[in-house]
Amino acid sequence: MKLIRWSEPGREKPGILLTDGARIDASGFGSDYDEAFLGNDGLTALRRWLDANAHSAPRIPPSARLGPPIARPSKMVCIGLNFRDHAAESKMEPPKEPVIFFKATTALVGPNDPLVIPRKATKVDWEVELAVVVGKKASYVSPEEALEFVAGFVLHNDYSERSFQLERGGQWVKGKSADTFAPLGPFLATRDELPDFNALRMWLKVNGELRQNSSTANLIFDVPTLVSYISQFMTLLPGDVISTGTPAGVGMGMSPPQYLKPGDVVELGIDGLGESRQQVLASR
Repeated sequence: MKLIRWSEPGREKPGILLTDGARIDASGFGSDYDEAFLGNDGLTALRRWLDANAHSAPRIPPSARLGPPIARPSKMVCIGLNFRDHAAESKMEPPKEPVIFFKATTALVGPNDPLVIPRKATKVDWEVELAVVVGKKASYVSPEEALEFVAGFVLHNDYSERSFQLERGGQWVKGKSADTFAPLGPFLATRDELPDFNALRMWLKVNGELRQNSSTANLIFDVPTLVSYISQFMTLLPGDVISTGTPAGVGMGMSPPQYLKPGDVVELGIDGLGESRQQVLASR
């Protein structure tokens, strides 16, 4: 299945994207796509509901805004420097173990919502990433069993303010967590929708110019490794997001570096996970 959430910010309703492209309102199912839904095997119940209601459920208007395809999770765990070419352009050694940092869940927005430059920001950058959504509570899981704890996958743009991230001291989280810095979606694809998630093309354009063009096959640490590794340090809860890292082609790695400015348009996609688009707005 492909899960969507739609309507105004803060008032999103559950929906489903059908194989023919139709979008149906799943409000009649009775549950949002949140920790309780996933933790109580809501995907199985949703499939049964869909079988019974696919033809009769209301259709979502084509003009309706899409929100993040999951309700705000307990945490977003991000992986840094997980592509060798991105580590090289960042002038850092490829890590021997996954580099973990957090992104505030208040950064979550819909896939096509605007990116708002934070106040005093000067170096806002883009990062196309494959994100993993945890399906059930995971603690000390092995790589061999890790996929059992994955509900599905989603497209993520891990926006970064490089001056906050690298020039203001402390950890990276300051440069990663501004409002609108985590557009997620357009949909959450359940694991069965992407059996070959290890070889998906991923790309990003700025103002129509291709900047990132790679594949999930180039990850240093793959999805099962990451789920298992993170679970050794913290309990992962249903709905938690793991963003697996970005390939080369970020603005910081260009010569000279190039960063986003008001009026720019960022478009990105991953095979099987759709596309998203963000217009850059000035700080509020």
